[in-house]
Amino acid sequence: MDLGLRDRVVVVTGASSGVGLATAHMLLAEGAHVAGCARDTERLEKVLTEARQVSGSRSRVHAVGGDVTDAASMQSFVASTVAELGAVDAVVCNAGRSLMASIDDTTDEQIRDEFELKLFSVLNIVRAAKPHLARSDVGAVVAVNAILARQPEPRLAITSAARAALLNLTTTLSHTLAADDIRINSVLLGLIDTGQWTRRFHEAGTDQSYAAWSGDLAAERGVDLGRLGTADEVAWPIVSLLSPLSGYTTGACLDVGGGVARYV
Repeated sequence: MDLGLRDRVVVVTGASSGVGLATAHMLLAEGAHVAGCARDTERLEKVLTEARQVSGSRSRVHAVGGDVTDAASMQSFVASTVAELGAVDAVVCNAGRSLMASIDDTTDEQIRDEFELKLFSVLNIVRAAKPHLARSDVGAVVAVNAILARQPEPRLAITSAARAALLNLTTTLSHTLAADDIRINSVLLGLIDTGQWTRRFHEAGTDQSYAAWSGDLAAERGVDLGRLGTADEVAWPIVSLLSPLSGYTTGACLDVGGGVARYV
């Protein structure tokens, strides 16, 4: 199926691993050019080059080290992308993390850091890319968020609140960006099998296998499908929402959580 992304230029933040890297792989397979941003430039260059080789396409990649919370860094990233690849047609806002802590265990500095990361990781790259997206005939943005935005957890208290703020922000952006024919949608994640959970598995010091440990985690969290999701299972809806075939969809949220959502 042709998603209409061939030769389009897509910017992906947090592209060196997990969901961001899986999305880059899928975009390259569709014939898109990918500009990736991450803190570890050396790793980013390596994995994006490998992704292009695996795809077998003639697509180009552009790897830039950057800080999504720094506006100047994102302006520089977008400028270098346009200089290298000629345009920006779409953006995937993927940079992020979770703070596993209750309100009582969270400092004011951590709270400020969480809100800064969740909001400015989207605002900075969207502001920088907006003039170029407006010139594209398929301008689109996908913000990778979490089901926590609608279903908060006490053990992720501040991350839940910051995710809710981001969901509110992207809804507002869907109205303001529409004036320039730019779409923005959100993908809300549940428990996805990325490096974050692998690290927590090792930190737990359990005698269980990872499969057993992650299965128990899914059961504990109420995941109907009984397992963690994969990065590819997130990349597909992201790429689908970027496609011009989704050209009448903006301001929408798509859950990718294996049935963990309990809100109506």
